[in-house]
Amino acid sequence: MFHEVVEDGTVPDVSGVGGSPDADADGVTASALLAAFETLVSGAVAEAGRDRIGEETGVDESAIEAAADGNVAGLGVTDGAAIVAVSADRDAETVVAELRDHLLMGMATAVLDVDTLAAAIDADLTGQEVQQALEGRAGMTLGQLAELMAVIEHRKR
Repeated sequence: MFHEVVEDGTVPDVSGVGGSPDADADGVTASALLAAFETLVSGAVAEAGRDRIGEETGVDESAIEAAADGNVAGLGVTDGAAIVAVSADRDAETVVAELRDHLLMGMATAVLDVDTLAAAIDADLTGQEVQQALEGRAGMTLGQLAELMAVIEHRKR
């Protein structure tokens, strides 16, 4: 679901009208991806309702409130996936697994290693921390995901 925001080289228009290429001629930017994630997650909360999200996901109430308000940069990918999965009637673990597959395949296509990826993002992560996040052994926020995806998409083009 999160990886689908970069399909066909476009970032969905956050107004919901359609897809449009990001302003960066070289590809999508982290800020555009994060805006799309915010729309995706806050829309899921609005659609499913805060109570249902809380009951079905176990996500902390303060995280649900932040997601509803569109403040998702610090939200963990697993929590974001759990929230989106409720409104999409999907399994959250499957959403995360598909995302990881997309990231790893993108890295292979872009010929990127974790050290190069870590050096190219603003997040204060080492190559080892990026690897652990990609493998699911360490947490990753949606803000960090947006940065990683933007670098991968830029290098793939």
